[in-house]
Amino acid sequence: MARYKHYSKKARLVKANRSTKWAPVFAVLKKYGKGKKVHPSNLSMKRSWRRNKLKA
Repeated sequence: MARYKHYSKKARLVKANRSTKWAPVFAVLKKYGKGKKVHPSNLSMKRSWRRNKLKA
């Protein structure tokens, strides 16, 4: 990758990096309710650098 990145490309990469984390607990509770035990990764869109490439 280039030494200096365009700001727009860097912003897209930062946004994609945020989408590799689990969904927050309050979002899972809001969707599924308090009584349902659901893993936070079910709600979030997980992305890996090995599996699928970005077109950023």
